[in-house]
Amino acid sequence: MPIALPPRSIVDTHTHTHFSDGVGTFEQNAEAARAAGARVIVSTDHLTLPRIMDPEGEVQVTTDELAAHRAAWEAARDAHPDLEYLYGFECDWYEGCEDNIVRWSAGAQVRLGSVHWLGPQDGGAWIDDTSDRHIWEELGADEVWRRYCETWCAACSCPLFDIMAHPDLAMRFANDGFAPTIDLAPLWDEMVACARDTGKRVELSTAGWRKGVGDYYPAEGLLERFFQAGVPISVGSDGHVPGDICDGIAAAYDHAARIGYRTVEVPRADGSWEAMPIA
Repeated sequence: MPIALPPRSIVDTHTHTHFSDGVGTFEQNAEAARAAGARVIVSTDHLTLPRIMDPEGEVQVTTDELAAHRAAWEAARDAHPDLEYLYGFECDWYEGCEDNIVRWSAGAQVRLGSVHWLGPQDGGAWIDDTSDRHIWEELGADEVWRRYCETWCAACSCPLFDIMAHPDLAMRFANDGFAPTIDLAPLWDEMVACARDTGKRVELSTAGWRKGVGDYYPAEGLLERFFQAGVPISVGSDGHVPGDICDGIAAAYDHAARIGYRTVEVPRADGSWEAMPIA
């Protein structure tokens, strides 16, 4: 049964372990969440990817690790009955991903949809790879943004996603020489319309502050548009080390409330979603 959830409880709907591209174990993340006073957290390691996207299996839970991944989560969940620890995945969108997501994320209680990869599986690139920015250098920030928006809207149409994670990830290198020169408002409006029309939740992520973006994902102007369109939000840290679990969640509630949000969406262990008051 879900535990009682008072208003403004600390809830983190986006966390990673060493099974994908994180550092900590499920147990370490649970302990970090408890230390932060969290009531609910969701484990969202990166789901299995086609080999061309991650040949060495560096950023994903590979197929041969799925059973061990599930068992390790269950052990941590059972060891912390005072913490509602949900099982989920961050699922990268790419053309034709749906059947793979159904197969590889069986048993997930939450699925985050995300866009990190632009282009076809056989010739694309990661847009947030700090070691390889050739897509930014070859296309320029404006074209990356156009393609990101198009891909993000396609991802919104996937009915398997409960939340769209870090909606404007294309801001990742804006302070490192790859800021867009075009007016983003028309692209933001497209994204908002896609989220609204497909009934998606979007994530308010605190990770942008740790990544040098200087804002949340999404940026304030985009978050305002989501609010005006009635798009609900969840809040996540995208923590990849135990010390970042639940980072900035309370401040993110304050930020969302200033924009106009009065509730955030929280997934529960029984499969329901709860609109938790934050203001």
